[in-house]
Amino acid sequence: MYLGDMQSTYSIQDLSPHLFRDTDLNEVNFERSRGQIIYKVLEYGELKDWKIIRAVYGLDTIRDVAVNLRTLDDVTLSFLVNLFKLEKSDFRCYKLRQSQKIFY
Repeated sequence: MYLGDMQSTYSIQDLSPHLFRDTDLNEVNFERSRGQIIYKVLEYGELKDWKIIRAVYGLDTIRDVAVNLRTLDDVTLSFLVNLFKLEKSDFRCYKLRQSQKIFY
């Protein structure tokens, strides 16, 4: 996990407020809540939020978290596949989606 000097440069309040409107910010920090933070930024964040998590965690940590997320929208999944040079099948959310039965 990266969390070097950049963690002290940024705080949770630097991220877009809409990301954590359902969460007590006193309960969120970059170390303990990395999965939640990365998920919310990937799904709902703005470019400035992406730059912050990239600086705080580094691409390796973001990749490790992202491939294990249960859900990602199609656009985010495609972005991450191209960014990390992976296959969709490398992502847990894609495997789960493929295994779900659709009833009509």
